[in-house]
Amino acid sequence: MIALSNVFKYFRTKGGSKIILDHVSMEFKSGISYGILGINGAGKSTTMRMLAGTELPNAGAIHRTVRVSWPLGFSGGLHPAMTGRENVQFVARIYGQNPARAVEFVEDFAEIGAYMDEPYHKYSSGMSQRLAFGLSMAIDFECYLIDEVTAVGDARFQMRCHEEFSKRRGHADIIMISHSMETIRNYCSRAIVLAHGVMHEFNDIDDAIELYNKLNR
Repeated sequence: MIALSNVFKYFRTKGGSKIILDHVSMEFKSGISYGILGINGAGKSTTMRMLAGTELPNAGAIHRTVRVSWPLGFSGGLHPAMTGRENVQFVARIYGQNPARAVEFVEDFAEIGAYMDEPYHKYSSGMSQRLAFGLSMAIDFECYLIDEVTAVGDARFQMRCHEEFSKRRGHADIIMISHSMETIRNYCSRAIVLAHGVMHEFNDIDDAIELYNKLNR
């Protein structure tokens, strides 16, 4: 479970303040996968980073009782001077995973060849995403955070991503941001529409999509 307790998040802008979450309290319950919808600029990715713990709220607290991934594809924690292999080994050790097994999985999954032994700063954006995504999949989490990452790579790589998600759905939950309503329907049983700093939760995905479409007009 991930519980938000009176969470307040805002950014200062030239025009004033942009409120992302306005003292929100809610629970992401274990055993349920959620889709997060919202128009561009609503704060979906910021919210996802807060759920992961990579960004903090201005006030309130977020409590986690499950092992939560970083947002899949997020590569901000990888060291640019270390090779892909060294980054994978380092992160695997942090999470108590077998480093050799993690490297073997990422090498096969990311398909970046000899670049595994090149410094990370030499990677193209596509290779960075592949490595970061493969690393996310190499760690066993109870809840995976996904921010449009299924769009990474070509069609064949996207199919592999979907296959990996399917394997994990039996024992792990998903919190997903996507502009694809079909993807939300396929992966999620509940949905949240983020609008004007408020989280509107729906048990029926179609009701959430209806509100999202109204906001997007």
